[in-house]
Amino acid sequence: MDLRSELLKSIWYGFTALDLEKSGKVSKSQLKVLSHNLCTVLSIPHDPVALEEHFRDDDDGPVSSQGYMPYLNKYILDKVVEGSFIKENVDELCWTLTAKKNYQTDKTSSTVLPEKDAFRLWCLFNFLSEDKYPLVMVPDEVEYLLKKMCMAMSIEVNCVELEDFFSQDSVQQTGITVWVFLEMMNSGKITRGIEKGIISMAVEEVYREIVGDVLKEGYLWKKGQLRRNWKERWFTLRPSNLSYYTGEDRKDCQGNIPLDGNCCVEVLPDRDGKRCMFCLKTLSKTYEMSASDTKQRQEWTTAIQTAIRLHVEGKTSLHKDLKLKRREQREHREKRQQSKEEELQRLRALQEERERKLAELELLKEAQKQAQALLEQDEQKRRQQHEQLQQALEVQLREAEEARVSMQAEMALKEEEAEKQRKRILELEEMQKRLEEALQLEIKARLDEETFRYDQARLLAEEEEKMKALMALQEEQEEYILKTEREKQELKQEMESKSRSLDEAQRQLEEVRANRHRVDQDVVAAQRKLRQASTNVKHWNVQMNRLMRPIGPGEKRPSLGSSYSSFQIPTQRDPGLRLRRRSGSEDQDEESKENVDRRPGSDLEKRHSHASNGDMDIP
Repeated sequence: MDLRSELLKSIWYGFTALDLEKSGKVSKSQLKVLSHNLCTVLSIPHDPVALEEHFRDDDDGPVSSQGYMPYLNKYILDKVVEGSFIKENVDELCWTLTAKKNYQTDKTSSTVLPEKDAFRLWCLFNFLSEDKYPLVMVPDEVEYLLKKMCMAMSIEVNCVELEDFFSQDSVQQTGITVWVFLEMMNSGKITRGIEKGIISMAVEEVYREIVGDVLKEGYLWKKGQLRRNWKERWFTLRPSNLSYYTGEDRKDCQGNIPLDGNCCVEVLPDRDGKRCMFCLKTLSKTYEMSASDTKQRQEWTTAIQTAIRLHVEGKTSLHKDLKLKRREQREHREKRQQSKEEELQRLRALQEERERKLAELELLKEAQKQAQALLEQDEQKRRQQHEQLQQALEVQLREAEEARVSMQAEMALKEEEAEKQRKRILELEEMQKRLEEALQLEIKARLDEETFRYDQARLLAEEEEKMKALMALQEEQEEYILKTEREKQELKQEMESKSRSLDEAQRQLEEVRANRHRVDQDVVAAQRKLRQASTNVKHWNVQMNRLMRPIGPGEKRPSLGSSYSSFQIPTQRDPGLRLRRRSGSEDQDEESKENVDRRPGSDLEKRHSHASNGDMDIP
């Protein structure tokens, strides 16, 4: 249990004490006072505006414990520094608030505890209570606390009164609240016949041991470090240190010995007139002490070793560790008890099942007897029925024998008829096979016919495409011929115009004559090419007529020149005509291009040749 949990237990009592109507809510003004007092005793600065800012979105009504917890954690508990305040002052503040409302006693009674003892018992209750709200203490922890107090008072626990108190239904179901515990202590059932002074001393001793983490207190003789003399001191042992004072009132502290894992305790032999000696060794010093007897020395050495062990294990309180161990033991005991109860319930269920099965077995035996009697009656009836059935079967057997003979004759007839049917089925199967073969042949013939039709349609489509290409080529040739005729007319007109200007070109005659020879050679080459082209055209016309003659005669068109006089256009499509037509067209195009290229450069030579050789005509 950490410091925050211990503070929350005390603050919870203070908050519930301010809830006068027991509605779970407290007004903001009261919370301001509580928060201010908590900040004072916890030695942290108090912000008076923080509460209003934290609840500024709420209405003007009171605040619940759930709404106050975030503020308490953020503005108060998060700022707490362990060791900077005295926790007993926080407990006294919360006790003062809660005692006014909840601790009402008859002060005239002789058994009522003093206010200081009630406060210490309240602190002890908070320390040993469970970590859940509302705070209660289980009967085992109450018994542990009472035994510690009785041990401090050197008396035995009144087990009868304690058992009667624990046997109440409210205690068994919900546990014991602090006010019920204080009421029991004030009733005198546990401390009957004991003086108040002894009770107060026992409460203080238990309080200092459990809440104050005091492992052991008492007088010891201590040897000085400088003067080396022996003095009697009051020693107080805690898990973190060993302090010593001049008296048991603990007002004048003479020293403080810190304990850690490097410390150790050793028993020393008697010397210097002192007996029951032991020493506490630290890294820097060795402290020699002497107890009153061997028992005290053993108790002190054991307690110091326990404190060193707690420090090494990182534990700050022996009783916190013991409380956790007791809680674990209770939980383990409860689990074992629960498992025992479950096992007992299982055994009871098995016993009930066994009894139920025995009862069922008795019922089954009775039913078996009844079934045996019924079985005998049924056996008698069955025998009678068997005899009657046997007689009926003999009659039926005779009738069946007669029916079998007649059935054999019928079976022979049926077999003959079945044999005929099998032969007929075989003939029908053979006929079906032949029909299937004929059908396959017919299907194959139809497929071949469709293939031939498809090929014929494809050939017709190709022939039509070739005819269209041939017609397009013929149109191109006609256009080219018309273009050539137009160029000839233009040349003639140009020659006429230039002849008129022949007189003006006399001065160039000498230069023309110098180039005449070269021009004549070009003209001769051009004529040779023209004759070769004419020969090629005639040859291709002959070839085309020879190829087209088996198909049929074509339509004749009038020729536009001497080189095209024998050209014929076929009327039917020929797959081999397309390539030849393209070759002839390419040759004619090349000759036409050569003639056109030569015309512009040789116009003058042609005019002079025409003038000098009137018999020379350029086509």
